[in-house]
Amino acid sequence: MNPIQSMAHACKSFYRKEDGTSTLEFMMVLPAAMFFFAASYESGMIGLRNVMLERAVDVTVRQVRIGAVEDPSHNNLKEMICEAASIIPNCMTSVKLEMVRKNIRAWTPMSAQSDCVDRSATGEPVINWTSGGNNELMILRACALFAPMLPTSAVGAASQTIGDEYALVATSSFVVEPYK
Repeated sequence: MNPIQSMAHACKSFYRKEDGTSTLEFMMVLPAAMFFFAASYESGMIGLRNVMLERAVDVTVRQVRIGAVEDPSHNNLKEMICEAASIIPNCMTSVKLEMVRKNIRAWTPMSAQSDCVDRSATGEPVINWTSGGNNELMILRACALFAPMLPTSAVGAASQTIGDEYALVATSSFVVEPYK
């Protein structure tokens, strides 16, 4: 057999071999599987953080409603929310609270766009905060920002985004009982 025929025979036998075909298929499917795994993890974390923020706001508002909090100031309520929602990273810098007084007889809805922390601004943010008096309806809205694990995925497309971060918003209302 001459060298050209042996080379052709070697190439033909190499071409017909089926060793490693499962590895090739695995390597083709692995990126898609990892993407779905990471997207599932991120959507789970978004849901978990959202549930914990909602729960923390509800627990805090309940404490205010029953009169357990003497002076419901911005910092006091923010500390209570961050303590209850321990899964939110950097909670004290990521959460912004907004509390407004509403007249139930002349109702005007709150804006759909929530007021969240502006990380590009320097200094203390302007806070819309009103402490209510007896028998007044108060609405407390908390907005928490966090960076996504996969910034290019469409997992948070349904949620509000501010810049490159996701915004989770929790709203609760209460009537200030006449305990003062």
